[in-house]
Amino acid sequence: METSPIQLAVHSRLLSYGSTESTKLVPASSGNRGKIVCSLRKLELEDMNFSGISRNNDQEAPRRAHRLKALSGSRISLVPSAKRVPTYLFRTDIGCQVKVFVEKTNGKYKVLVEVLPLELSDAHSELVMVWGLFRSDASCFMPLDLNRRGADGKSSTVETPFVQGPSGKVTVELDFEVSLVPFYISFYMKSQLVSDMENSEIRSHRNTNFVVPVGLSSGHPAPLGISFQPDGYVNFALYSRSAKGVVLCLYDDISVEKPSLEIDLDPYINQSGDIWHAALDCSLPFKTYGYRFKAATSGKGELVLLDPYAKVIRSVIPRQGGSEIRPKYLGELCLEPGYDWSGDVPPSLPMEKLIIYRINVTHFTKDKSSKLPDNLAGTFSGISEKWHHLKDLGVNAMLLEPIFPFDEQKGPYYPWHFFSPGNMYGPSGDPLSVIKSMKDMVKKLHANGIEVFLEVVFTHTAEDAPLMNVDNFSYCIKGSQDMNIQNALNCNYPIVQQMILDCLRHWVIEFHIDGFVFVDASSLLRGFNGEILSRPPLVEAIAFDPILSKAKMIADNWNPLTNDSTENLFPHWRRWAEINMRFCDDIRDFLRGEGLLSNLATRLCGSGDIFAGGRGPAFSFNYIARNSGLTLVDLVSFSNSEVASELSWNCGQEGATTNSIVLERRLKQVRNFLFILFISLGVPVLNMGDECGQSSGGSPAYDARKSLNWNTLKTGFGTQIAQFISFLSNLRMRRSDLLQKRNFLKEENIQWHGSDQSPPVWDDPSSKFLAMTLKADAEVSHTLLSDIGGDLFVAFNGAGDSESVILPPPPTDMVWYRLVDTALPFPGFFDEKGTPVEDELVAYEMKSHSCVLFEAQRLTEIDSTNTVKRMLKR
Repeated sequence: METSPIQLAVHSRLLSYGSTESTKLVPASSGNRGKIVCSLRKLELEDMNFSGISRNNDQEAPRRAHRLKALSGSRISLVPSAKRVPTYLFRTDIGCQVKVFVEKTNGKYKVLVEVLPLELSDAHSELVMVWGLFRSDASCFMPLDLNRRGADGKSSTVETPFVQGPSGKVTVELDFEVSLVPFYISFYMKSQLVSDMENSEIRSHRNTNFVVPVGLSSGHPAPLGISFQPDGYVNFALYSRSAKGVVLCLYDDISVEKPSLEIDLDPYINQSGDIWHAALDCSLPFKTYGYRFKAATSGKGELVLLDPYAKVIRSVIPRQGGSEIRPKYLGELCLEPGYDWSGDVPPSLPMEKLIIYRINVTHFTKDKSSKLPDNLAGTFSGISEKWHHLKDLGVNAMLLEPIFPFDEQKGPYYPWHFFSPGNMYGPSGDPLSVIKSMKDMVKKLHANGIEVFLEVVFTHTAEDAPLMNVDNFSYCIKGSQDMNIQNALNCNYPIVQQMILDCLRHWVIEFHIDGFVFVDASSLLRGFNGEILSRPPLVEAIAFDPILSKAKMIADNWNPLTNDSTENLFPHWRRWAEINMRFCDDIRDFLRGEGLLSNLATRLCGSGDIFAGGRGPAFSFNYIARNSGLTLVDLVSFSNSEVASELSWNCGQEGATTNSIVLERRLKQVRNFLFILFISLGVPVLNMGDECGQSSGGSPAYDARKSLNWNTLKTGFGTQIAQFISFLSNLRMRRSDLLQKRNFLKEENIQWHGSDQSPPVWDDPSSKFLAMTLKADAEVSHTLLSDIGGDLFVAFNGAGDSESVILPPPPTDMVWYRLVDTALPFPGFFDEKGTPVEDELVAYEMKSHSCVLFEAQRLTEIDSTNTVKRMLKR
């Protein structure tokens, strides 16, 4: 029996992007009772928004519409088919099963609903499917039939009879134009043979409507973030344990205030455990995305939040007078751009061979003196242009301060996101250009033998970071406010641990990063309630992760929240190195005339009190000055009460001065600091600007640091200090047998002296002189070339008076060559080849506050001739 044509109209409030006319749904030929074809002709948006609520004051929906709440309470399973057609299986409240197939074919989406007739009683035959569509609000259907509106002005749902086919199956088939998707179809069934309305209705076994997504599949709970599928869909997956509901917000224009489309994820289809997931057709014209949460713990349910796993993020430019719910960043709906890594060979340097230079990406080349174009200054590309400066210093590893997006008011140690570099570090701020320029930088540095390390902060976030609003209960440490820790991440909670591991793997795989320095590492040891764990799961997981096995892991206990360091017995599994705070303190103490000689000796030998438990000196990352606290030149220029914790000494006068004696003493102290840093076992870490005397005016605050002034490298101070660092770097590499050891020195390879060759007075606080002889292994010294040398004799005078030093006898057939005396004027205070000591000289006068280095070398032919002449004269 034929039916008269039905004219259907769908309101455009959830479908359109600016047009003002209605969307027509045109049925199939009237001869097929079970099939409706919905054709999109024109779109309407003028009087509707994308939340599914009219801007006009609509009356309350009829009672029947309220009963069609689109929350599928049925058990749903995806049944894979040969054609990979999504199949949804439902169990009904009368015991039978309903299958729904959703297939995209010939530019349309076909929805086939199938009920096995053998499972239906006679009373429930002659079935009709009552259905409606929704997107952003499961309780508010998209109007479908404007010609059949009730007195309340609302459209009713559509009733479509089931048809029995030749195979005996009872089915309804609906076709929808691609332009309509994505949406959910919500339906129930009723029998026309049962007069009692309540008994005639067939719903899920939970007594709710059946809900099936169209153009939006259920997706997968892994991996988190977005992932592009071979079937042309993009998968969304987000963790939130506390959210009662999640709305996927899609934008086709980032300049607009509100999303172009919002999709209310169904908790029974789009949720597995605590992970919300969905898959969307890639052909839809959306560019960016975010999430809005219902009943989130933060109470900011209207705020659109960035996906914590977004790999490409777009900065949203705020508009004057814009809404507070406007997002700061949105995730890009695109794959990370491919990159040609062919030819990239990471240096893979042994840890003991490293010489590290810490850099702030912006401050390194932002100053006009860098002479770089504005679009390169202060970016990754700027570092690529200036890499030769690192090479000139002899550096083979670059440590970048945090490059994640951050709170601009507080600085890079308050991260906003973890999976992408900040857009300010690339040309024009375009995220794809930023990613490419960073990879270009890494590849260029690798090609020149320089490794790239990142400082990372995983212990806390910026105050308005998305994580705090996505799931504060899971991501934040309980009672963090009581511990005076703001926005502290619960690092050892399983989902947070997984996020951190995924993040580290991402930087290693996609950006070829060689190592990580974990700021505020002591907080990585905290448990769920802030307690210190003896075996923290995250630290252990990082130590044994196979993807991270070749990356270097360094713990830094400096806390940016309090600007100080906390000592902890850090569990290392013979894998973790540490930034050595004690090295910094003990060397500063010695050079300002305080501390014990035993402390100095311990630091010179690789800090065995910290690294003797299965590691070695190569796990000690030594520094004198860092990017917080006083700069190197300020350490010798300021010592007022406000910087007492810095253990500095102004050398006799506070601040800037023209006193030549004070200036000479300060210059010697800068040389002494650098000399001890490089002569000690462990990994030396330099700080950007210390090679040219950069000052923060005596302020220890991080934000007091300025951009590097490249002109200062040409000054007398900058020239000699940069050359001295280069000399020390070459010395460490040339004498790696003594200065770059992975294991501690053997007792027979080191001998300690006082000034007269007597044993040092270890426990006398007034004793300020220490000397040591580093002895090359006998089997090595016999095979070394003459230009490498033998034993080293090093002496340190921290007193204010000169000291007459008795040199030990040199090895057989060798003489002592003076390589360094920090008290001599430039350029004579260091010499690559060295100055031979006359054989009759047994004592060397060391000036106050100075260090010296002698190397045993075989006499060259010229030196041998001069020695014979001196002997003949006698």
